[in-house]
Amino acid sequence: MSQTLETLMYQTGQVFLIPTLLAIALLFLYAFYALGAFGVQAWQRRQAVMSFDDVHGYPLIAWVRANPQASAEDLDVAAHRMLEFPRIATRVVPMLGLVATMIPMGPALKGLSDGNLAQVSDNLVIAFSAVILALLAASLTYWIVSVRRRWLAEELAWLAKQQSGAQASVTELPYADEVEAGAAA
Repeated sequence: MSQTLETLMYQTGQVFLIPTLLAIALLFLYAFYALGAFGVQAWQRRQAVMSFDDVHGYPLIAWVRANPQASAEDLDVAAHRMLEFPRIATRVVPMLGLVATMIPMGPALKGLSDGNLAQVSDNLVIAFSAVILALLAASLTYWIVSVRRRWLAEELAWLAKQQSGAQASVTELPYADEVEAGAAA
């Protein structure tokens, strides 16, 4: 009974190797897509501040312009939605990396006990390659989420000033201080 259960668990675990590797590969590609989108957004934010009339790169401000009747709660939900997938990727990819490391370890250890070093080598290559790609993807998405969270907080603060009646000029768009400081340096 115990042997049957162990064999069933082993075989079930092996079934998940290919889907896990595919998920890591897709999320790795997504991390670079997100990095490109992040770079474009940073460039748009810099250009918008310099031109004083464009809100590209300011997704919450653009969202409010498209939804003028939205409440503060709607705005908060929109901000969370904008960060949702990269935030989930940041947390899920390392877990998938661990899964992709552990699944091939069983066959690698079995190969070691059988004296089959080629099997050990093949399985360790899979295990460590997967975890490296997963950690790189998680690192990129974590960095992107951290900066975008600050950008969205700046936009929320700017919008709160606008709604409270404070007359913030266009040059006070979020990120304007950083551009002006960079230009002065």
